[in-house]
Amino acid sequence: MILEIEFIPAKYSNVATQGFFEWSAPSNIALVKYWGKKENQISYNGEESKQIPANPSISFTLKNCKTITKFSYKKRVAISESETKKHQDFSFDLLFEGKPREDFKPKIQKFLELIEIYLPFLKNFHFTIDTQNTFPHSSGIASSASGMAALAMNFMSLEKLFFPEMTDDYFYRKASFLARLGSGSACRSVKGSVVVWGKHDEIANSSDLFGVEFPTQIHSNFINYQDTILLVDKGEKQVSSTLGHNLMHNHPFANERFSQAYINLSKIKSIFESGNLNEFIKIVESEALTLHSMMMTSMPYFILMKPNTLEIINKIWKFRSETEIPVCFTLDAGANVHVLYPENDIEKVLQFIKDELVGYCQNGQYICDEIGFGSNQKI
Repeated sequence: MILEIEFIPAKYSNVATQGFFEWSAPSNIALVKYWGKKENQISYNGEESKQIPANPSISFTLKNCKTITKFSYKKRVAISESETKKHQDFSFDLLFEGKPREDFKPKIQKFLELIEIYLPFLKNFHFTIDTQNTFPHSSGIASSASGMAALAMNFMSLEKLFFPEMTDDYFYRKASFLARLGSGSACRSVKGSVVVWGKHDEIANSSDLFGVEFPTQIHSNFINYQDTILLVDKGEKQVSSTLGHNLMHNHPFANERFSQAYINLSKIKSIFESGNLNEFIKIVESEALTLHSMMMTSMPYFILMKPNTLEIINKIWKFRSETEIPVCFTLDAGANVHVLYPENDIEKVLQFIKDELVGYCQNGQYICDEIGFGSNQKI
């Protein structure tokens, strides 16, 4: 069992002064959903552990919907007492698509505060973080997941300069651990096509602290699986993820939901190994509707689906019944619909989307994506 203390470095064996990295990290779409965090989880130092999931989850890693983060660092030199005092603070510039975004800085400031104990060199450098997404802003795609994963990869590249002996396994595991502290689902965007986050007895090396690649062979039915994202509503989220997760603390159905997710992950593990697409559809669609039922039965309660979301779902059910093509849907905490289907059904499903579903999308917009492999460094 890996503990948080194992991510606190010992003495570094190397130094660095300035340089540049660039990493991209994709978004991901959960199949078994993470919704709710554990309370009063105490870490090794007696403080509360952050971002600990109340139930395990499993996700497809996307390929095209990603965040690209350019990251430069420069050693800060204390030349006076006042400069030394300034080094008590983090120093960074944040840009989005090359332009300063002051409104994004508080989230990065909070992230740096959370990870400083694991990266003790942070206050010794000035960072310039320039980030951009390959997908539209407020599209309902998890930009916090891809963004925090890309940032964590850059920080780990810097730490690897200090400790060249670091293994690849440790590099990616710690990157996932750090990304989780910025955004829980970000830990599933670091490495792997199918990623499990949360302790589960049937998943080798699974942990609440970081995501792990699905440990056994995945059936060929799921290779290059497709995800077409229908942008039903590109508006700002009605309810933040943090608020939504917190509403599970006193939810009347919380314990049943957490047990259900654990069981569903066991089922989907067997499905990935057997290739049973009909059973895959049942689990994935049930999980999506359960997520929204939890929001509709919390206090306060929310309905995040739109009328067009329901129209699309009904159209998918009708199309699947008439054609026997194994297409299904899943949802995040919003109105947009992820249409999931095997690679060999691309032509027929895309024609169905163009003919019958585009009219329910805002400005007719949708994004074609598929399973990817995780983060990638530009050399």
